[in-house]
Amino acid sequence: MASTEISSADPLNCLRASIASNSPIIATDSYEPPTSTASLPLDQATHIHFTSPELETFPLTTPTRFISASTSKAVDLRSIYFAWIKKDVAIPEYMSSTAALNAELMQKRGEGVQNLVFVERLDLITWLEGASNESEYIEALPTDAAAIAANGQAGVGAAVAQGQIGGIPVQGGAGGKKVVEGRLGEIYELERGTGDRNTILRGFKQVDFSSVRDLADRLYNQRRDVVRPGVPKPQNGTSAIPGNPNLTVLPKKPGGRRPDPIILLSPSASSLLRLSNIKSFLESGVFTPAEGSSNSTILHISRNLKSIDPSRAFRFILVDTPEQFKPDYWNRVVAVFTTGQTWQFKSYKWEEPTELFRHVLGVYVGWRNEDVPAAVKGWGRGVQSFEVDKWRGEGGRWRDLEAVEGVWGAIEESMRAKGWGGR
Repeated sequence: MASTEISSADPLNCLRASIASNSPIIATDSYEPPTSTASLPLDQATHIHFTSPELETFPLTTPTRFISASTSKAVDLRSIYFAWIKKDVAIPEYMSSTAALNAELMQKRGEGVQNLVFVERLDLITWLEGASNESEYIEALPTDAAAIAANGQAGVGAAVAQGQIGGIPVQGGAGGKKVVEGRLGEIYELERGTGDRNTILRGFKQVDFSSVRDLADRLYNQRRDVVRPGVPKPQNGTSAIPGNPNLTVLPKKPGGRRPDPIILLSPSASSLLRLSNIKSFLESGVFTPAEGSSNSTILHISRNLKSIDPSRAFRFILVDTPEQFKPDYWNRVVAVFTTGQTWQFKSYKWEEPTELFRHVLGVYVGWRNEDVPAAVKGWGRGVQSFEVDKWRGEGGRWRDLEAVEGVWGAIEESMRAKGWGGR
């Protein structure tokens, strides 16, 4: 194609073919063939060049076969390409990016891009990616319509096989274009994409709804003690919903004293945090190497958790073994520090790590820039990982406090979700 000619090919098909072959798509300010693969911003570019299966050039203002339901008009190529390059961003970011681009275009050229609504954008991206060969917003090519009229509905497959409609452009042996041939082309035309659970649910980005679960837990904990007509109030601090380990409420001690939460440490010699150095780490925010052994078998640390009880501090009990535990002590365990070694849990109430960390928060502390053990990763979101700098002396330990605050924040969030605010 001459460099000063506007392509007679279909821009949507060219865009889809370039995406399928992962070929460069270049936006420039000229008809001339690009000399590099660098693209101009869309507020500066006037033309777009597709390089596969051969060079095709279109003005960015070219109307396409994509008809927007909101305007009943053809969407221009700039809007189509902009929607594609923003395919991975959330809806609010896409809308704000569209507004920013329109402001630049109106100032420079008096033009703009169309903001595609969610279902149109999803349909377009699904079609461009090749996940579906059908689109309710894309009109058939004139040659497709003529071939259908000439052959009838029963002859659609034959028209595909002959290359008259629906062909998928691929690179020919001599640099030309051809379509898939014979029975294969007919099969492609009759295929129906099943999609995955995200596209079926009208979405192409996975959404984490864990915040909704946390909010529900907090609301439940706030309203748990509210007495409603005809509903007896739970006695002795026991939960009205039995069998849910995440909402276990402990009986209060005589005199209204609340039970002290327990933190279990790892007894492993490879653990960075042991009884000999955990107190300075959690209280002072400074990591020091663990000594070979500690004279203490139990430690106490006080910590204010203002989101749970702003009036008084919690007194935490720290031990590295549950050997002296009474059965009800397990309801008071709020965190387990681990190195990823499963032998640590052999004497626990829940010996399987996946079961343990459904009931108790797991904490892993390792060296910065070193990989978290695969076993810890495999235990899921019940274990949170934190990093400290390797020990090179007492100086420059300012980042330790960041890790300490992260540990306490995770413990506080876990305790609040499990109802400690009502104890």
